[in-house]
Amino acid sequence: MQVAYRADDVRTAEEPLLAAGEPLMEHAAFALATAVLGELRAVRGTTRGGQVVVLVGAGNNGGDGLHAAAVLARRGVGASVVTTTARTHEGGLAVARAAGVAVLALGDVGVDAVADLASRADVVLDALVGIGGDGTGVRGQAGELVAALCTTWAAHHPVVVAVDVPSGLGVDDGTVRGTVLPADLTVTFGAVKPGLLLPPADQLVGRVELVPIGLDFGAAVPAVRRLDSADVAALWPVPDHTAHKYTRGVLGLVAGTARYPGAGVLAAAGAVGAGVGMVRFVDERDEAGPLAATVLAAQPEVVVGRGQVQAWAAGSGVDARDPARRDDLEAVLAAARSGTSTVLDAGALVGGIDGLGPHVVLTPHGGEAADLLTALGRPTTRAEVEAAPLAAARAAHEATGATVLLKGASTVIVGPGTAYAQADASAWMATAGAGDVLTGILGALLAGCAGGIGDDPTLPAALAAAAVLVHGRAAHHANPHGPVSAGAVAAGVPAVVAALLADLPGGRLNR
Repeated sequence: MQVAYRADDVRTAEEPLLAAGEPLMEHAAFALATAVLGELRAVRGTTRGGQVVVLVGAGNNGGDGLHAAAVLARRGVGASVVTTTARTHEGGLAVARAAGVAVLALGDVGVDAVADLASRADVVLDALVGIGGDGTGVRGQAGELVAALCTTWAAHHPVVVAVDVPSGLGVDDGTVRGTVLPADLTVTFGAVKPGLLLPPADQLVGRVELVPIGLDFGAAVPAVRRLDSADVAALWPVPDHTAHKYTRGVLGLVAGTARYPGAGVLAAAGAVGAGVGMVRFVDERDEAGPLAATVLAAQPEVVVGRGQVQAWAAGSGVDARDPARRDDLEAVLAAARSGTSTVLDAGALVGGIDGLGPHVVLTPHGGEAADLLTALGRPTTRAEVEAAPLAAARAAHEATGATVLLKGASTVIVGPGTAYAQADASAWMATAGAGDVLTGILGALLAGCAGGIGDDPTLPAALAAAAVLVHGRAAHHANPHGPVSAGAVAAGVPAVVAALLADLPGGRLNR
């Protein structure tokens, strides 16, 4: 699992080490230089003769860059430093000059000259703004330089390595409201910062390499988490030899209409593929009709009709104003209010769903989140949601009490005192019906883990993150790096789950 800590928590963890005289800057600079040498080998086949330009701002971030430039120069790399402020880390500047690093001042040579110099380098090291970045981008003449580089490098550019974070992004919230130089590699120190995992900033960070420097975060709570394979395998409900379909979890499903039957088919397929014990599909009328017949034709395992369930999933492909489904949605909401774990998607995301608990997971995309927040008295636009997904998900969680899964290129999940950011799918997943499959996967997890959810209010958020990981990987399994349909995603779920569980410690699969 990746865990990210807020900038203030990082500073607090650094204080005792700095007070003890630990050379944290030197450690960070050496690791940074090592990463740059690796990039030079990748692009040139050798490090000697390589050209590196270091863009230096004020403070310790600039100091890291200056010390790294000195290490590189001593390794035979042609290193140039461009200072962008009058206030530069004095110790780092002295070390760089002593190592023979060429030092230029942006104010003296101008934006165009520096942009030309940087464009001819093999690697550009971005040490302009560190963990003080608030999302407003790089400002002043340094901002003009970054804007010029972004324009100049539209077609081709050197490898960009960010020092700790790409300069100017929202370190704690992942916002990007100004000019940021996109990185190919971010070398971050002590802990991953939230903005490296959160959208939209995570699209600008490239690969992330964490350099441990001995920080102890004590009782500090991670701001954001990201699950990996082992985490999901540990969360997944695995049956033992005494299991039967009822103990494995029964999911009630209200999805699709006669107009949109595919949503019911895809949600059922996602749940069955994820390993739920049974899906009880509720048709638009009390007895089985054409909609149920369509679902059964695709998934004959499904049982049509009401009955006892451990969890509900509702809303995919449903219009909340449709009288044929209104009573069904109200019944699910009543069950949710009484404590039954529930996924509410699409047509179930309407005003009046406040006063819920974290055992209920809302799964809006950006537009639905904006509509929901507006209906709850917090006027919001889709653009505002997409500019600050973590803030929007938190607002929806606070307004409803539910766990919130905000879908996007990177998906943000917020529950009580916890947040996750998963980036497991390619852009090809932006296709009709993919969200319906996710509803089914998550519903299966809530049903299979229903016994533990009442004891741990943070569990639904973790299960939601696990469902997102499996959902994204199923798309890659179906067609790596290419177009994928929602049906193909659903078909890939069983293989992805099997691959995750294959590496579990001995015996768990045969409990």
